[in-house]
Amino acid sequence: MYKERTLPQKINLFFKGLIMGGANKVPGVSGGMVAFVMGFYEELIYTFQRINGKAFKLLFNGRFKSFSNYTNFQFLIWVMAGSIFSYFSISLVLDYFLRNYQLYVWSWFFGMIIGSVYYISKDFGDWNPKTILGLLTGATVGVFISFMTPATENDNLWFVFLCGIIGVSGMTLPGLSGSFILILLGNYVLLLVDSVNVLGNVITSLLSGNFEVFHDEVKLRYLKIIGVFTAGSAFGLVSISHILGYVLKRWHQIVTAVIIGFITGSLGVVWPWKETIYKKGDGIFLLDQSGNKIIENYQRFIPNFNSQETWISIGFIIIGIALILIIDFYDQKRK
Repeated sequence: MYKERTLPQKINLFFKGLIMGGANKVPGVSGGMVAFVMGFYEELIYTFQRINGKAFKLLFNGRFKSFSNYTNFQFLIWVMAGSIFSYFSISLVLDYFLRNYQLYVWSWFFGMIIGSVYYISKDFGDWNPKTILGLLTGATVGVFISFMTPATENDNLWFVFLCGIIGVSGMTLPGLSGSFILILLGNYVLLLVDSVNVLGNVITSLLSGNFEVFHDEVKLRYLKIIGVFTAGSAFGLVSISHILGYVLKRWHQIVTAVIIGFITGSLGVVWPWKETIYKKGDGIFLLDQSGNKIIENYQRFIPNFNSQETWISIGFIIIGIALILIIDFYDQKRK
């Protein structure tokens, strides 16, 4: 599985990691789908699958080169470096556009997912009763998740660890948005906004020589939370990848059909025209522990086609579809 890569190939992996990391933070968009569309999904899964007892044995025995070759470490480090860097770069840009141009961002993502469904299904060509059943099953589960009602925030460390396991699924399961799952679990703001912002603030303070942050109980609480969440994510990445690697080897076509269905079903999550419904008590908005409004659900609606904003949004949907088709065109040309 190990591949020696040139510097341009390594930089390409880093940029793919950037895109995947940014996608993982956006509710409704799956980093696994990015990996699937960009053609490195199976290598990603099989690489995580190599983090096992044999890998740790090689590492503890000091056989670092064998460890690197066995785990495809070069691939993993470039992709993960891009994903981590994305949380403090691309994801901040996405946050800005989601706050100020939310409708257009969702429209763009909606178009990209439509294009992605076409991209990964056009060459499938193995439709039979089993794969069609897999397609329908994936689509049904995707739609069901799209319309679930979110829970309330919970900072219990065992629950945070569980959120890490479930939330990281967006990196390993195309179509399943880890960020949207965290919204459903009630911990999106706590884990991917507040904790990440505090971590960035702490790192900045430490680099400037300010160590007073270690005496700030609030910041220490968030550091503990993000540490447990990261541990859960690492455990989830490895364990889920082992399961996926097993089923991909044995039922590759059926699993691919389920993924196509799942991505199709997830379109309900990123439907651009929706209004956020916040929880209320006695007519007053309820707030989480960070002072943010608690999301209760989303009210989806059909847009007004007499509105200029609607047609601009449709334009962004077309741009999203076109982007995937351009990627497909150059991929076919390269092959």
